[in-house]
Formats: sequence, structure tokens, C-alpha cells
Amino acid sequence: MKDYQLAWKNLWRNKRRTLITAASVFFAVFFALVMRSFQLGAYDRLFKNVIESYSGYLQLQHEDYFDDPNLDNTFKIDQTLIDQMKEDPNVNDVVPRLESFALAAAGSHTQGVIVLGIDPDREDKVMKISNKLVKYKLTSGTIGKLKNDSIPDKTKKLLDVFSNEAYYSEARLMMDLGISDEDSATILPIIRRHASISNGYLTENGTSEVVIGDGLSEYLKAGVGDTIVLMGQGYHGTTAAGKYMVKGIIKLPAPDIDNVIVYIPIESARELYAAPGMATSAVISLNSNDDNDILQTGNRLQKIISDPMIIKTWQQLNALMVNQMEADNKSGMIMIAVLYMVIAFGVFGTVLMMLAERKREFGMLVSIGMKKKRLAKVISLEMLFIGFLGVAAGVAGSLPLVFYGNIHPLKFTGEFARMYEDMGFEAVMPTMLPDTFYLWQVVVVLVILVIAIIFSTRKIFRMNVINAMRA
Repeated sequence: MKDYQLAWKNLWRNKRRTLITAASVFFAVFFALVMRSFQLGAYDRLFKNVIESYSGYLQLQHEDYFDDPNLDNTFKIDQTLIDQMKEDPNVNDVVPRLESFALAAAGSHTQGVIVLGIDPDREDKVMKISNKLVKYKLTSGTIGKLKNDSIPDKTKKLLDVFSNEAYYSEARLMMDLGISDEDSATILPIIRRHASISNGYLTENGTSEVVIGDGLSEYLKAGVGDTIVLMGQGYHGTTAAGKYMVKGIIKLPAPDIDNVIVYIPIESARELYAAPGMATSAVISLNSNDDNDILQTGNRLQKIISDPMIIKTWQQLNALMVNQMEADNKSGMIMIAVLYMVIAFGVFGTVLMMLAERKREFGMLVSIGMKKKRLAKVISLEMLFIGFLGVAAGVAGSLPLVFYGNIHPLKFTGEFARMYEDMGFEAVMPTMLPDTFYLWQVVVVLVILVIAIIFSTRKIFRMNVINAMRA
């Protein structure tokens, strides 16, 4: 009989011992993969929310603007420079912006805001702003009307959970309210009748119109059709003041931006701040957003532009957030390391138990002529089989949860949701689909097994046959 066949048969001589050891490996892999998937998924969601809602992956700026973001550090951008940059194979478009701060007022409510002057059509192609226009709003009045209508009790209960929530996607609305595809034909018309709101996007000719974030709309108590006043400081210290009608309300996934953002046509912003032809930045839309491609594209574009302009990557634009995520990532890795240490002790405990139980068996095998080298090989194969069984089960067990969590992320409500939003995070926690982190978790478990195998083989080679037979 070959060694691997003997090792496999030995495993099932004592099923309990084998299953206990495999289970310890299974739980190590399962919990490590699920924990890491949730952690990396939350990071990925946060980065994409900020990048794709606001900063973009690459920006063209005045070299002093990042450290001193005021209108005096602007630059003139012409079509010739834009065309030169668009010749790069990875550049899709270059969209200028004029960004500044102002005090927004509506009735008795005021709030400091970011005023972002944009080219409506070109910005929409890059950031997909019009896709985030709010379609449904679950206000207290709307919820009361829906509860009095003929909708399922399960949906009525969920209305209170998601009170005051705004939606730009019917799919997300259906998921949150537990509406199945089969019931959507009867329930969605009722929701559209009571919860839908009229909304609109900016046009180049809408010089006195703005689009604001849902969070800002809530704070100012300003809806579509209401008027807000913007007051601030313009170019070279001039006074900036203007009155604008709210054309639309958008729901951005990054709460710290959603609570303060005001979109306005760039020509209107230039008129408001007395900065004709100026831009504070230009978002560079890319064909490939891979980190390596972003870096290489930024280096190529830097050679085209002249001082005082500079190319900034999304990591540089969001340095504080990146540092915070790195620190949190390290703490998460420490937690997983602690988990593996606990599991490692469990594995070693099981190995010691196995060696003690089979000590007489090993002594008998060696006494009748089995080489210690072959015995060590068979035991090593047994440990590897157990390890592979545990790893395979852990990976297989984690995949359904990871895929489900990616499609249906955890959504926090109540105090926990408010805590997340106060920190500037969207109150959801998705999972990240399998990536290289899956491989690393498996490698770590296999390293633990290799150490256990080395320990076992040393015990066998040092075994005193006579003492072992007396055990």
C-alpha cells in the first residue's frame, strides 16, 4: 500500500479526532476570510464613494491649491491643453471645475457648503451625477400614507426602519423594503404614487439653478423649487452673493459630501466668484482605473503640463482618509493574527493529543520493521490531508456568505448608522469578492500546518521504541 493511501485510511480510523482537527482549521479559514472580506469591502466601498462622487482618480491643480484651497490659487485652462491631455491613451476626458466655499441660507436655516461649479454634461459623463437624483423619499407623511394603503405587513414594518431615507435606485428601494420581484408589479405603483418626487438636473443655460445634496436639503429644509442664497468671498477678495433655485436633489453615498455639496453650472460659479475663465481643478476621466495605470498616466501628463500646474492622484487628494484606512487595516490584521494564534494553539493541542494516543501504535510499527522516516512521512501526509480538508471546507463555506454580502450589504440603522455617518462613512458594510486575500489566508493556515508537521516528525524521530510500547 502506498504511503498516501495508508495516510488516508488512518484518518478515518478515528473519525472524531480527524473531524476535530479539520474543524479547527475550517473555523480559522472561515472566520478569517469573512472578517477580511467585510473589512476590505468596507474600505473599497468608502474609496469608491469618495473618488467617484467627488475627487476623481486624477486631478489637474495649481501647485499651491491643495495646501491652500482658495480662489487665488486658480489657473486658466484652455481647449488646447485639454486636447493635448486627451491624446494620452488612458485619458477619456478632462473636465474643469471651479470650487469654493460659501454660506448657504434658506429661510432661517444656514449651513457652510462646498460650491462646485461644473460643466453639467461633461461632469455627468465622468461622475454620473444625474443617476444619483433622488426618485423616492420616505418622509413621515409618506410612510403614513403607505401604511394606510394595501401593501404587505412586512413592508410596513420596514418603512419605520428606513424612515426619512432617500433613494435614487428602485432596486435598492426594493431590497431595503423586502419587496420581491413577484410583488414589485403591485407594490411599486403604490410607492411611486406616494413617495416619488419631481427632480431635475442642471443645464448650461440654467444660470440661476443649483443641485444640492440630500443631507443638505434636509438641514436647510429646502426642496425642489425652493430658493437658497449663497454668500462668500470671490476672486482676489471680492464679495460673492447670489440667489438660486433648487433644480434637483441628489443622494451621494459619502455622507460628509452629501451634507454640504451644492452643484452649479461652472459659468454661473465664475460669475458668482468674479473669476472668468478660471478653474480650481480639472478632473481627468480615465479609461483604466487600475492603481498602476493611474500612476503611469499621471507621470505622462505631468510632462505635458507646465508650472504652476500639477497632477494629483486620488491617494494624494484623499491622504487623510487613506492614512485612516491604513491604520484601521493594521488593527484588522492584528485581530486576524490573534485569531490565528488561538487556532494555532488548537491545532497543536489536537496534534499533541493524537501523538499521545498513538504513541504505542507508533512504537509497535517501528518495532516490526517500519522505518521512522516512512512513519514520519505518513503522519505528515495525514496532517496535510486534514489541513486541506479544513481549508477547502473553510473556503467553500465562506463563498456563499461573501457573494451574498456583496450583493446585499449590511445596512446599519439607528444609533450605529448615525455613528458611521458622523465619521463620514456610508452606513453599509459590503463584502469584497474573492481576491488575493483569499490566497494569503490559505497560505497562513498551511504555514501553521507545516510547523505542526515539523513538530510531529521531530517527536517521531526522537521516540524511544521500548518506552513507546509500554505507553
